[in-house]
Amino acid sequence: AYDYSDIEQEALDAGVTAFISKPIFKSELISVLKNPKTVRKKTDEILHSHYEGKHILLAEDNDLNAEIAIELLKEKGMIIDRTKDGIECIDALIKQKPHTYVCILMDIQMPHMDGYEAAKSIRSLKDPSFSSIPIIAMTANAFEEDKQMAMQAGMNDYVPKPMDMKILNPILQKYL
Repeated sequence: AYDYSDIEQEALDAGVTAFISKPIFKSELISVLKNPKTVRKKTDEILHSHYEGKHILLAEDNDLNAEIAIELLKEKGMIIDRTKDGIECIDALIKQKPHTYVCILMDIQMPHMDGYEAAKSIRSLKDPSFSSIPIIAMTANAFEEDKQMAMQAGMNDYVPKPMDMKILNPILQKYL
């Protein structure tokens, strides 16, 4: 009986096959029972259209991790620019027009400037259209202290690597 759009993708990712809103009509119930995959397909199409054309800055020094992230995000219709360290990330951000990027996916351990320092530098930029961009930490170190360090550095959220769209989707939806 409620609007479930905010939890629909999370529920589908967890294994829910379909949603039926109340009041339940016999024709709708029969349709969903006969072909629940069409419900899943419609949800995936909605999510794809939500991500379509969104521009993300990916800061990742590892080529394999970057390739995986880029492919997963491109499948959702996003445009990805990749940098290999924190210095390149900051340069790429400020060279674009404000609000070009909707968020930054920031690896923590990178050469020249790590993700923590890059996030702190971005947060100290004078232009709020750059300094307020959502920054999502990415790291293989998935301990609570790592998450706290990311938040203290000015990052908005945290995802463990390897990238899992079931975890990343709800986080991206908060910021896009």
